[in-house]
Amino acid sequence: MSKIRMFGLGGLNESGKNTYIVEIDGKIFILDCGLKYATDSMYGIDYIIPNYRYLIENKDRIVGIFLTHAHQENMGGVFDLIKDIPNIKLYCTKYTKEYLLLDGMNEKNIIEIKAHKKISFGDVSVFPINVSHSVPDSVMFVINTKDGAICYTGDFLIDPTMSGAYAMDLGKIAYIGKQGVLCLLSESTFSEIAGHTSPHHRLTNWFKDTINHTDGRLIIATLPVHLHMIQEIFDASKNMHRKVVIMGKKLQNIVNMAIKNDYLEVDKNVIGDLSDIDSPKSILLVCEDRAKPFATVDKIVNGADKFIKLKETDTIVFAEPLYDAVEKTLVHIQDEIAMQGAQSLTIPKDKTILHHASQEDLMIMLNLVKPEYYMPVKGEYRLMVNNANLASSLGMTPDKIILKQNGDIVEFIDGKLQDKFETMPVDDVLIDGKSSDDVGELVIKDREMLGENGIMLISATLDKQTKKILVGPEITTRGFIYVKDSLEMIEEIKRIATEIIENNTTPNYVDYNQIKNEIRESLSKYFYHETECKPMIIAVIQEV
Repeated sequence: MSKIRMFGLGGLNESGKNTYIVEIDGKIFILDCGLKYATDSMYGIDYIIPNYRYLIENKDRIVGIFLTHAHQENMGGVFDLIKDIPNIKLYCTKYTKEYLLLDGMNEKNIIEIKAHKKISFGDVSVFPINVSHSVPDSVMFVINTKDGAICYTGDFLIDPTMSGAYAMDLGKIAYIGKQGVLCLLSESTFSEIAGHTSPHHRLTNWFKDTINHTDGRLIIATLPVHLHMIQEIFDASKNMHRKVVIMGKKLQNIVNMAIKNDYLEVDKNVIGDLSDIDSPKSILLVCEDRAKPFATVDKIVNGADKFIKLKETDTIVFAEPLYDAVEKTLVHIQDEIAMQGAQSLTIPKDKTILHHASQEDLMIMLNLVKPEYYMPVKGEYRLMVNNANLASSLGMTPDKIILKQNGDIVEFIDGKLQDKFETMPVDDVLIDGKSSDDVGELVIKDREMLGENGIMLISATLDKQTKKILVGPEITTRGFIYVKDSLEMIEEIKRIATEIIENNTTPNYVDYNQIKNEIRESLSKYFYHETECKPMIIAVIQEV
């Protein structure tokens, strides 16, 4: 019999950063390794990953990372983890492998797997099964142990019309259910949505109608990670006597890779080039970035794009998911588009770009797998609770439903859930730019202060011999007050700073720390009294 421990480093009580750990008799299996994109309120942070301290400390016990599909929320963290564990193995299907290679992953780290081909690790084996999602070759994982299987669905939806690399093997899933499943980990993203996700994710007809009813040029902004929707755009463009021009190196690379590996079926006569950009019959496919929402369209609207100049006859289609955090940005850009006489469209509210399991899909998965225990994952806590309620409605008792947050450990010994609460420290690592170092909360608070209140620099130069002020105090301010309109305040700042410097200076000694502390304290009180603002104050005192 075996000892099994499971916990999330990310992905529980949050959207994104999906990283789940399954330990079986000491062997560590990592299910997905994702990132979470930062919001505008995080002041320059690009993305967030879990703290990998536990994995680094136990790297000798890691079997590998098992990636369900090629979305950043599920595999974007591997580039950061691999810096600390260079020899770690990534087990993924062909499309995910090709996507990782485009992003610069070393092929030596990747082990390509195929659905329905068992991967053995001694007494434990991993069995991938095809599921339907918005990218090809998406899989769920079944980890077979002596006490039953641990199943992780990844992202999925149930739609019999999705075929080929998007098909879902419900028969295999049902077969696994008959063999005995100890615990099912299932996504919760759409657990509040009644019914099935299908057919609301099918957009080909909507794109056809949009193309038919648009006389001028179409500019479609899309995320390159949703390859199924890109296929729908090409399908809708057939026999429309229009050219589809793929803009941007990243999108071109992904489309070329997908065509080469038969993940995209495209009539090559439909694909245009840069000579077709200004044609009113063109469809321009532009690549957006989830980290910087609508940045490409914003560039076009502001006239900063190298190739595309917005025309009054243009229609811009926002064919990407709309999240709560980006609604204001979208409305602002749509206003700018309208001011320039162009049109804008978004996907109708009764449609969805995201291919996640709604309530009926989740319940079908539960009925097929028939797990002894059920653990909702991947989603904010209210979504996980709703997912748990679905299991209750199917007859699962509360003692068989596991609701946890990041760091909470679930333990099975000899197939029995242990009635104890154990947790481990988890936290976020904030990544800014190419640096792999955690930016930290203090830096974010500094940026918040700078963004809201600005900065003021007070500098002075003293004579090394006499300790008298030679130059200054000089005042430099950014984002706080406009100097030319605040001369009286500037003079008062100089007076306060001069007085503090002189009070803490003798012919033999200058108390620099006391000067800086008093300047910050006195000026903070003065600024708040005068302006109700608290700018960051930096004092620089030097001797020459």
